[in-house]
Amino acid sequence: MPLPTVRFKHARFSARFPESYRYSRSHYWMAEVDGEENVWRVGFTKFATRMLGELVDCEWQMNLGDAVEPGKNVGWVEGFKAASDVYCVMNGNFVGGNPYLKEDACVVRTDPYEVGWLYSVHGQPEAESLDVHGYIEYLSTIIHRMAEAGHGEEGAGNTEA
Repeated sequence: MPLPTVRFKHARFSARFPESYRYSRSHYWMAEVDGEENVWRVGFTKFATRMLGELVDCEWQMNLGDAVEPGKNVGWVEGFKAASDVYCVMNGNFVGGNPYLKEDACVVRTDPYEVGWLYSVHGQPEAESLDVHGYIEYLSTIIHRMAEAGHGEEGAGNTEA
């Protein structure tokens, strides 16, 4: 059954964001794992995946049970367009990276909200996390600033997700 989503459209960038998820200003989503108390999965939003491009590899620097907090570097991802450190947006303990990414890291871009999650944490989202409507408002401001600065939206792509 598909996740209920909220559609966002701004000029050439269009995406759907799961309405029950939490979001960070650093373009990560956080979703509670069904049946596992206080375990959350974290992944890149569609906006972030469009900036990074197709992912080809990832690595986690944390061990099972390591304490994490917002801003802590937990690993890295490498894409065709860029490489990026992955920062935590949760308070708690590291549960692990998504093992499927070693088989097909591209799933982060093709299915970022379900199969393409990055890592999981036992704990709670950062205090500054946003609901879907807060994230969409924030994203609209970011894209507007990019356009004003002459960056356009070419990095954001023009297909709906």
